[in-house]
Amino acid sequence: MKRERLHVFFSGRVQGVGFRYTVKAQAAGYELTGIVRNLADGRVELIAEGIKSELEAFQQAIRDSEVGGFIRKEDVRWAPSTGEFNGFAITG
Repeated sequence: MKRERLHVFFSGRVQGVGFRYTVKAQAAGYELTGIVRNLADGRVELIAEGIKSELEAFQQAIRDSEVGGFIRKEDVRWAPSTGEFNGFAITG
């Protein structure tokens, strides 16, 4: 199956609440690679690659997690996978 890239900017109270660690823990349940990181403007950036159905389930799992209530807005972009990641990591 074709791999895709999910690129999301999360806005809201998403820094200082364990957001990145929760996202990384959720990622362990899916066949995907990528990164999650804090941005200087207070948002959190997620870049994940995998099969679209896995990425959509992962995105929903984040919304349904204990930090989902802190999300006020998601800026979502889809693109072809680049294959640049090995595993899933917290950066920045």
